[in-house]
Amino acid sequence: MATRLVQVNMKARDDSALGAFWAAALGWEVSSEGPGVTNLEPEGFVYPDAVAVCLDLVVSPEPKTVKNRVHVDLATTSAAQQAEMVTRLKDLGATPADVGQGDVPWTVMADPEGNEFCVLDPRPLYRDTGPIAAVVVDCADPRAMARFWGSAMDWILHEVTDHDAVLRSAKGVGPYLQFLRTPDAKTGWNRVHLDVRPYPSDDPEAEAARLRNLGATSIDLGQDDVPWTVLADPEGNEFCLLAPG
Repeated sequence: MATRLVQVNMKARDDSALGAFWAAALGWEVSSEGPGVTNLEPEGFVYPDAVAVCLDLVVSPEPKTVKNRVHVDLATTSAAQQAEMVTRLKDLGATPADVGQGDVPWTVMADPEGNEFCVLDPRPLYRDTGPIAAVVVDCADPRAMARFWGSAMDWILHEVTDHDAVLRSAKGVGPYLQFLRTPDAKTGWNRVHLDVRPYPSDDPEAEAARLRNLGATSIDLGQDDVPWTVLADPEGNEFCLLAPG
């Protein structure tokens, strides 16, 4: 049994408006599986596919109060494209953000609801990822996160140091998943989290039990009777185990 990362779930005060921003930013199509949910995926995409990690915007009345512990890095192929993308994103409603990054070659921005993201300088590693180069998760111990997530998913561990851990789909396509060491402690629940999905033939209850044996814990966010299971990784980051598919 194994899971794979299929989407990033982001809470939003206005899922439709925020979805429109991210659709324009990524060049992706917009759909909705129901009221208060906006789904984004590449044109012609057949879900799920490792070639992309989709983005779900889900309405929530709670305001954003702290820096997100999960964000996306956007890929660029040249310094000129990076500058053009930053300008275009500002025109769409993004703003510069200061998270203490200092003088770095990437640009830190925030979307119209304040969710941080980075426009990266061009890097050969990300030349074939699509618009999202990496999904980045803040953590205290990248090695411990690599052990958990490397066992939780069938993705391949590409690098692990005291500074970060990097995984990617075994198919060698789509964005990377990076666990980045940061000094910030987690406070409250994450407004942006990962959604993972087992394969069609897997037993969801057995998969949830396997993840708990690896170090995950069950979380009650008042989700009632839903077809997914809410868990937290060993550092308390919430994630959802979706129904097999």
